[in-house]
Amino acid sequence: MRIVVAGGTGLIGSKVVALLRGQGHDAVPAALQTGFDTITGHGVRDALKGAEAVVDVTNRVVFEPEEVMNFFTTSTRTLLDAAREAGVRHHVVLSIVGVDRLAYPGYLNAKAAQEQLVAASGIPFTTVRSTQFFENLSAMAAGMAQDDQIVLPTADLQPIAAADVAVAMAQVVTSPPVGGVVEIAGPERGSFTRFIGPVLAAQGDARPIRADVSADYFGVPIVHDSLVPLGAARTGRTSFADWSASQAS
Repeated sequence: MRIVVAGGTGLIGSKVVALLRGQGHDAVPAALQTGFDTITGHGVRDALKGAEAVVDVTNRVVFEPEEVMNFFTTSTRTLLDAAREAGVRHHVVLSIVGVDRLAYPGYLNAKAAQEQLVAASGIPFTTVRSTQFFENLSAMAAGMAQDDQIVLPTADLQPIAAADVAVAMAQVVTSPPVGGVVEIAGPERGSFTRFIGPVLAAQGDARPIRADVSADYFGVPIVHDSLVPLGAARTGRTSFADWSASQAS
């Protein structure tokens, strides 16, 4: 099967490409580095010619509402137009657990708009909503620094290894379209402090960590279960302890 992975040179995309190729598929990594630009449209139609499926893991981590909304809506429309023209039979997009519950200007609203465009496209699709990645915990902590301490929400996380996200994406794109949402999460649920504390300690970061019930998530007010699945979810195999050990080695 010819599968185009938009964002195929990044953290998740590169792993998806490797998995699909290992299964014998013609997996095409499509990114700026390969002449594929979903904002200008350059190279997109050519890359999708003959494709049976598309995996969209493109990303831009910005929090200015207009900029991030423009990125995700423009990029998604470009991909969908090319996919429709190419006769793609399955469009898979990576999104975020809780995005449907956290309507707030910025990144999450832009991801929600992306989901809506895919669902309304007429192309058979599956939306994969993931919890936060282990690999991003350090960056999350950096964004929650206040003066000489880290101030974390009291909400729960259920983070997942990027490798497990890639496994789920590869499984979904090679299965029949769901026409809806699949949620994935790590095997363990706990507080921000439980996961971020050890990551910072392993980096030698001795700044004190304080949990604050009034702390938000990058400007978005959250409650204890805002960022975790509320119903059935596929769970990754990699525990936090195993992932941490792999980083240490």
